[in-house]
Amino acid sequence: MIAFVSGPVAALAPTTAVIEVGGVGMAVQCTPGTLAALRIGQQAKLATSLVVREDSLTLYGFADDDERQVFELLQTASGVGPRLAQAMLAVHSPDALRVAVSTGDEKALTAVPGIGKKGAQKLLLELKDRL
Repeated sequence: MIAFVSGPVAALAPTTAVIEVGGVGMAVQCTPGTLAALRIGQQAKLATSLVVREDSLTLYGFADDDERQVFELLQTASGVGPRLAQAMLAVHSPDALRVAVSTGDEKALTAVPGIGKKGAQKLLLELKDRL
């Protein structure tokens, strides 16, 4: 729906950046790595994914399209919502996640808060042919 946002960074918080787009401040949930590259007052362009829930509309922002595509792909696995997918990208780069899944590296996935041994095994099985 909203492929990207572009404009000056109006504010930064621990998990959110506010990007001014056409006079409107768009709150965008980002990983710490993405937020670290942003500076208040400087121009930014973030690839985005809009997550629509019954009670909320949440915009997730990413440094590039590859990160966004991996974020959306991770959510196709059962039990993975946007917060867990974002946590996975906060710990591992998209390429590191691809390597972890292709090599069956449970340890890499259990390094993500919220993923235990059984969850890692399940994710490896579900994502092996997709990622």
